[in-house]
Amino acid sequence: MKFIGIIPARYASTRFEGKPLADLCGKPVIQRVYSRVASVLDNLAVATDDRRIYDAVTSFGGVAVMTSDRHRSGTDRCLEAYDNLMSDADVVINIQGDEPFVDPGQIRLIMDCFADEETEIATLALPYPHDGSYEGLENPNKPKVIIDNNNNAMMFSRSVIPYMRGVDRAEWPAKGSYFTHIGMYAFRIGILRKITSLPQSSLELAESLEQLRWLQNSYNIRVAITDRQTIGIDTPADLEAARKMFLSDEK
Repeated sequence: MKFIGIIPARYASTRFEGKPLADLCGKPVIQRVYSRVASVLDNLAVATDDRRIYDAVTSFGGVAVMTSDRHRSGTDRCLEAYDNLMSDADVVINIQGDEPFVDPGQIRLIMDCFADEETEIATLALPYPHDGSYEGLENPNKPKVIIDNNNNAMMFSRSVIPYMRGVDRAEWPAKGSYFTHIGMYAFRIGILRKITSLPQSSLELAESLEQLRWLQNSYNIRVAITDRQTIGIDTPADLEAARKMFLSDEK
């Protein structure tokens, strides 16, 4: 089975314009991401709609491909990049371009899901700590996922799911089992072609979670459990925190 990693990267961002090119201790963020993914995947490319990002990636020896600026999501951009690269890979892994500390082990976990021929889509989830706060659990920027007994996703939500009836909310993390979703996806190429042709669904529009479109159309999403939290860069403050973390890791 052949895998290709595709890293969607846009220059425009309402919260942090140009973040793929922001300096992270001497190298742009996109290079930090690319280098970590390349330790696992030889077949790898950045998909962008901006010539500045394209030039930056090729200047450090990476592979980049230009894509349309009209895509609704990184998933759509991945499919165009796959076709533009004339790839023959069986599975496309969509890797976030703003997570410079992406764990190579997580990429291997998601690849392992496809040892099962029934896996259509795969993603990752992180157990929420039992000593964590309810305030942290209810953060709508950290979607939650419910997983069935066969490790398939049943539901994603920005709300806290499941609801624990008769239990004080402050005790939910300690008394329940919760999983937060990590937004790395992998798709068999045939499935990727199908889901990118689907119209947005009611659940997707309600929660602004693309994966709900796939569930609502009866596609299975296999969930692998990781013990590593990913760290994304959404704002200049996040970048500063990443710089401190990077320097700390180098010591």
